[in-house]
Amino acid sequence: MAPNARLDHRNPLVFDTHELGRRPGALQRLTREIDAPKDLGIQGVIGVPEGAPVELELRLESVMEGVLVTGTARAQAKGECVRCLEPLELALEADFQEMFSYPDADDRGRVKAEPADDAEEDEDRLFIEDGLFDLEPVLRDAVVLALPMQPVCQDDCLGLCSECGARLTDDPDHHHDAVDIRWAALQGLAGSLGDGEKDEMSGADAEAGVDEKQEK
Repeated sequence: MAPNARLDHRNPLVFDTHELGRRPGALQRLTREIDAPKDLGIQGVIGVPEGAPVELELRLESVMEGVLVTGTARAQAKGECVRCLEPLELALEADFQEMFSYPDADDRGRVKAEPADDAEEDEDRLFIEDGLFDLEPVLRDAVVLALPMQPVCQDDCLGLCSECGARLTDDPDHHHDAVDIRWAALQGLAGSLGDGEKDEMSGADAEAGVDEKQEK
């Protein structure tokens, strides 16, 4: 991501590197608790609710080309089980490491003689702007990678009954008496034949009655 609008130092996910002073080897450790930004996670599946506390532990290391940021984010994620659709909550721990480059330095940390013209080269890079860097895109990527794509309430969740929707984990013996569709067709045929036979028998009885009357 190339440098753009100025960063706001009041943003809790914006960090100041001035203390490092562009001295390679200088270290700074930080801890900070922030409110989770909107849509932090896998939308529609699982994520950290907006405003929920997120604990950050960071290690900032000054190198020739910028600042190497290594850290861990901890929070509680919420979603629903993909098998039984019950709400679930899990402890999230996301590790990350990212280089934030000085805009005026090349890959070897040397000051550039002229601004770079290759936009594609800078497209995926993150930069330090006026001594500040924005951790939000790194945090979002780390959280998505740390979360399960198909969360379950428990590893052996049995899901829902396909016929009535009952939660099978609550009643492992739950079942429905199923009839083989091949036999069901034969039963229907037998039923129709039975009805036909009854009609024939009723007709035969009626004819017998008429014959008896005629004989009398």
